[in-house]
Amino acid sequence: MRFMHEGAVYPKIDLQSLPGSFDPLHGLLSTQVERPKHLNDVDLRKLQPVQRALLVIDGTVTKFLEAYFLEPVEAALVEQKNQALSDNHAWLEVAKGTDIVARQVILRGRYSSTVYAYAISLLVPNRLPDSMLKHLEVEPSGIGHVLLNSQMENRRDILWYGHEHIENLPEEIQRFTGSAFISRAYRIIANNLPVMLINEKFPTQCFK
Repeated sequence: MRFMHEGAVYPKIDLQSLPGSFDPLHGLLSTQVERPKHLNDVDLRKLQPVQRALLVIDGTVTKFLEAYFLEPVEAALVEQKNQALSDNHAWLEVAKGTDIVARQVILRGRYSSTVYAYAISLLVPNRLPDSMLKHLEVEPSGIGHVLLNSQMENRRDILWYGHEHIENLPEEIQRFTGSAFISRAYRIIANNLPVMLINEKFPTQCFK
């Protein structure tokens, strides 16, 4: 089958017939070989296009999901607590005993109640502006909006991705997500230091 655009004719591409060597994530992920051992490889050709896009997106995931599914996507806080690291953390570049903020949220469609993502974040509070920390206390679920409103110059450093099964999720989450996820992690870098580590888990069942 062919399609036309302003007089040009292009062949329709069958992804399954293309050489298997092309990896759009090659060179993008800085620590893929160091990913957690419980993660399995992902065959990118078996993913939906939206899933491949979520692995590489460098902007606000919530806005991307809203544009794709045409519904408001809201972050609901599952848990937020202060704790001290029990070991050195290589990706955050902080030592054992450092105080961090650990957060868990779900991204859920307002109309459909579909849970599009389950995210776990670790924040280093002494590297963040006080105004941003206060904003998190007032509106703890909207970390993406907090980043946008903070005016803090930052960049994302995508680390790794993989397929995982989580059997010990809270029942109120698992009944919406199942236990199979495509997972990715990235750091937020500000002033040349990691200030957050975010692990986003996208349920495979909601993208079928």
